[in-house]
Amino acid sequence: MSHQSDLIATDIDAYLEQHENKELLRFLTCGSVDDGKSTLIGKLLYESKMVYEDQLAAVQKDSEKYGTTGGEIDVALLMDGLKAEREQGITIDVAYRYFSTAKRKFIIADCPGHEQYTRNMATGASTCDLAIILIDARHGVMTQTRRHSFIVSLLGIKHVLIAVNKMDLVEWSEERFEEIKRDYREFATRLDMPDQHFIPISALMGDNLVTHSPNLPWYEGSTLMHHLENVHIASDRNLIDFRLPVQYVNRPNLDFRGFCGTIASGRVKKGDEILALPSKKRTRVKSIVTYEGELDEAFAPLAITLTTEDEIDISRGDMIVRPDNVPTVADKFDATIVWMDESAMTPGKEYFIKHGAKLTPGRVSTLRYKIDVNTLHRSPTPTLELNEIGRAEVRLNAPIALDSYKRNKGTGAFILIDQVTNVTVGAGMILDRKADEPSDSWDTEAAEGLEARISAVTPDERAARYGQHPVTVLLTGLPASGKTPIANAIERLLFDQGRAVAVIDGQNMRRGLSRDLGFTAEERSENLRRASEVAKTLNNAGLITIAAFVAPHEAVRQKAAEAVGAERFIVAHCSAPVEWCREQDEQGVYAKADAGELPNFPGVTAEYEAPANPDVVLPTHELSIEECAAKVVELLDSRGVLG
Repeated sequence: MSHQSDLIATDIDAYLEQHENKELLRFLTCGSVDDGKSTLIGKLLYESKMVYEDQLAAVQKDSEKYGTTGGEIDVALLMDGLKAEREQGITIDVAYRYFSTAKRKFIIADCPGHEQYTRNMATGASTCDLAIILIDARHGVMTQTRRHSFIVSLLGIKHVLIAVNKMDLVEWSEERFEEIKRDYREFATRLDMPDQHFIPISALMGDNLVTHSPNLPWYEGSTLMHHLENVHIASDRNLIDFRLPVQYVNRPNLDFRGFCGTIASGRVKKGDEILALPSKKRTRVKSIVTYEGELDEAFAPLAITLTTEDEIDISRGDMIVRPDNVPTVADKFDATIVWMDESAMTPGKEYFIKHGAKLTPGRVSTLRYKIDVNTLHRSPTPTLELNEIGRAEVRLNAPIALDSYKRNKGTGAFILIDQVTNVTVGAGMILDRKADEPSDSWDTEAAEGLEARISAVTPDERAARYGQHPVTVLLTGLPASGKTPIANAIERLLFDQGRAVAVIDGQNMRRGLSRDLGFTAEERSENLRRASEVAKTLNNAGLITIAAFVAPHEAVRQKAAEAVGAERFIVAHCSAPVEWCREQDEQGVYAKADAGELPNFPGVTAEYEAPANPDVVLPTHELSIEECAAKVVELLDSRGVLG
């Protein structure tokens, strides 16, 4: 496991070149207090021979004073560097450590487990490719486990390894492992975690860390280190959208003027046409300069200096992009904010907003809601307190070039700085405002002056005739997640029971009533608006309506609920991950989206925002169509819809 190699003795230059070209994986460990995060990392460092002899001696000495291993070396102390951490046996600040193996280099962020240090955890997670979430096998999924999982999802970490630790304290029980696995998956269905792996371990004893444990013969998956060495992260990097925030204008002499910065995403070549924002001046790349010399091509996350063929005005805080791939330039946007200061965040107060290298005065103009990270429920709030997370509208005094955080972390993140103390008080992730805002056609002002016509048949009469109460069930999920087959199966079940039921399918809408619409966010919103009006009409006629739509944006789904009537609107989330949907795709739409033939495709080239609080979750990758349909019918029956 060690980074040591035979090349050290035979060819030191070859060894250094090999080591330099290893892929780097940044990962963090998080979870509840005393789940064993520091012990896990300490064991990895110890096994990889990345602990110096004097460090080992110091830890051996401290183990006798602070250790919890009965006189044996307590490897957790390798991570808990603060005196208070050793005395209390907890992690307070984020600790970073480095180690390597023959395959990869690693940077570890050991995050604190206490709720009061949630902001520290968010800081440590912001640059990571993978998260290890530890769960104590004795206690199972805890409140802080949910909190950290939500933040991991919020920060866009795609690869999550759930390590069920201390298996030795539950007698290596497979049943306990499977129980925790089920509990976690039930919670995580509402989070954006496309790649999840579960591994049973004992960090203290080293079981399943590097080699398979004889104590866990029932587990046939990979070890923790094997997973870290082989998880595929190369495709996570955005190499499509070229973004170079300018950090410095380098003018060492009269003959050289270059624009320095770290490429946030994408790639650039000599001779490429580029566009400077916000001036929108065009030129071409003359040269790409680095410390090692000039390059013909550069890509994220290299630090480079660009020179241009034409003398155009580019300053610190500007952004260099491609003319055919331009970010949004705006002075207001919606964002998810993690508040990090003891003083509450107050809408309307002026802050400095630091986005890339640009510092702009601004404020939180509207605080829409805060999110309970334990239940994922949203609730109105006038302020955000320390460690609270909410959604807000941010307004700036000058426009900036931005992307949504899910599309591009480098240009979709910002921090808020107190103008008096110069302290960072919050961190934000920009949301896709265009995709998240309902179309103006939802506006009811257009209907002013028109009177609603009252039917001669009352709702009670219809309920008595049909023996049911009308509702609309919206089946939402990624393309090919099974929405339409489930809708048809629900219709069959209800019809066979003698119910009055109808299905509205998104594709059928586009063949008729919505044939004039495309697939932009606004047009998807309009398609659902029209379907909502149809569903409301069917509900008013006493029918149960099943609607199968991708409906990728939460705000639009909420508008649909308002149009139909929140009391008779039910959301069923088909929660299959995108990898499974790709395998079920018989029409080849995912391949077309990958090839760029289908823009604005949810899950590939556009965002799909999972429902925050669905009435029922349908894991279509685990249950059959019939089982999913039965779950919905069971829900309808339990709510008194079926008489």
